[in-house]
Amino acid sequence: EEIYRITGIQFMPLNTIFQLAAEVEKGGGNMAKAHRLLHMPDLIHHWLSGVISHEYTIASTSQLVDVKERTWSGTLLDALGIPRSLMGELVEPGTILGPIRSEIADASGLGSVPVIVPPGHDTADAVAAVPFTDPANAYLSSGTWSLMGVESRTPVVNELSYRYGFTNEGGVNGTIRLLKNICGFWILEQCREAWKQEGADPGIEEIKRLAARAEPLVSLINPDDPRFAYPGDMRERIADFCRETGQPAPDSQGALLRCIFESLALRYRLVLEMLEELTGRSIPGLHVVGGGSQNELLNQFTADCLNRPVIAGPVEATAAGNILVQMMATGAISDLAEARDIVRRSFELVTFEPSDPEPWQGALERYRSLCS
Repeated sequence: EEIYRITGIQFMPLNTIFQLAAEVEKGGGNMAKAHRLLHMPDLIHHWLSGVISHEYTIASTSQLVDVKERTWSGTLLDALGIPRSLMGELVEPGTILGPIRSEIADASGLGSVPVIVPPGHDTADAVAAVPFTDPANAYLSSGTWSLMGVESRTPVVNELSYRYGFTNEGGVNGTIRLLKNICGFWILEQCREAWKQEGADPGIEEIKRLAARAEPLVSLINPDDPRFAYPGDMRERIADFCRETGQPAPDSQGALLRCIFESLALRYRLVLEMLEELTGRSIPGLHVVGGGSQNELLNQFTADCLNRPVIAGPVEATAAGNILVQMMATGAISDLAEARDIVRRSFELVTFEPSDPEPWQGALERYRSLCS
């Protein structure tokens, strides 16, 4: 509770805090030899510019940054035995570090171009490129993980956000990404891996056709059940979950695929309700960006389940957000509002309106009990 109170970050085994705590437990030899700790984006910036920096959005996800002070937490570093000397000053996305190193400029032919720190965390880039048609809308960065949240000016750190497992990650222009990590297409990817090994992978278009033809709302899972977080045969894990919860196990590829997509849509509905409770306001719509935004079937399921419009696109939101923040840094564009207007005018956006929400309302209460 104390760690969450300080950082506002959701507990996940991959967080840097656990990696460094494990290093201390092993004796801390690597730390003793190190001058600085650099996250991967910071290392790339160092190679390009020669400057050591610590970008805020990626640092925030380490679970070692004080969410209110926007600095490294000395309290946590000292309590875990992590040397403060490893942590340098945090810089905001859009900081210009200086010119590219001369040897890289010469070898590449780029000349003396500036090295600009974009958001180091890919989701922070993606959210910067969300083409909000209404600032009250939520966003969903959809891929292997589904990251669903809202853009906030202040962190939301309380008993409810802790119990719901929400995180307060750094965003662009002093914003906070209040979001929840949801296990997304990872489950589908693992099923496809098993099918490939058996020579039976249906391919993306066939996957959507098989799922569309399967009987609706028969078998449902909680994608965030811990059993689905690790590599392995998800087909058997899905079957086990269904049997344990008194549901029929999917008996075909189509039934399995429909189970995954419908379960994701229902999970999005529950997380949207949590967001409304945490923020104290209604959320009128959802923007879906990233690779998962190309799945028209899931987009329609989500619109029907949420009973709200879903706006899909752009697919390459992370790349777009990265470029746009660099444009803001150089003065090529003025602010985040202009950046998002450029996204709206540069990419095809597809809106999915609710068409058949009634069956989803009946399934929702059943789904709540599965996730309780």
